[in-house]
Amino acid sequence: MGTVRTLYCHPIKGVGRHMLEEVHLTAGETMPEDRIWAVTHEASTYDPAAPGWVSCNNFIRGAKAPNLQGIELYRTPKGYGLLHNAEITPFEFDPEDAAQHEGFLRWLTRFIPENRAQPRALVRARPRGMTDSAFPSISIHTTASLAALSAATGRPVEPERFRGNIWLEGFDAWEERGWIGKRIRIGAAELEVREHIGRCVATTANPDSGKQDIDTLTLLEKHWGHTQFGVYAEVVKSGRVALGDKAELL
Repeated sequence: MGTVRTLYCHPIKGVGRHMLEEVHLTAGETMPEDRIWAVTHEASTYDPAAPGWVSCNNFIRGAKAPNLQGIELYRTPKGYGLLHNAEITPFEFDPEDAAQHEGFLRWLTRFIPENRAQPRALVRARPRGMTDSAFPSISIHTTASLAALSAATGRPVEPERFRGNIWLEGFDAWEERGWIGKRIRIGAAELEVREHIGRCVATTANPDSGKQDIDTLTLLEKHWGHTQFGVYAEVVKSGRVALGDKAELL
């Protein structure tokens, strides 16, 4: 049995993150507000009128623009605020107001390398958050696995690199790799663990600076023979999840 250590939400896919104290998970849905917006780019084939899931390749992301990893997000009375820990002026806007999208895209462009497809539009997810998985997933990680990776790295590895939703403590390192096909109760919610999370080069970027400084993929392959970290799960029973709540494999 473990407990909830931290909860993260990423309202704009690939752009910023913020911490939560509690959240209500609903069966068959992604975490509320998580990845409900995304930024298409010049090479995207995304059609906002078409139903169904689309690949993350249609959106800007840290794998192609590591500097995005250094962006934090905070709530404002009128929307969101975005802050990069470098000396860049923060930007506040309301994504529900289409008239403010152009200013947001201008602010964001500075983080995209010139040789990459540039931001084109901010789009709203329908009917669910734009997760990297084809099903409405919640990503779960353990602090013990992060500690094992940190030990192999020789320095603390920041959890924000992995853009996860729920971090659990009290479990053994890599124990979550045996959870596929099983259910876990976290707080009042129950989730079915469905897939390992395959990682990309976005995790090599420091979440404070946005600079690539740890070769996470090589370390995972060298020490554990794969490049996976964390698991995707689907909510099967709705309920509240808060910091400190118990987590128990069923």
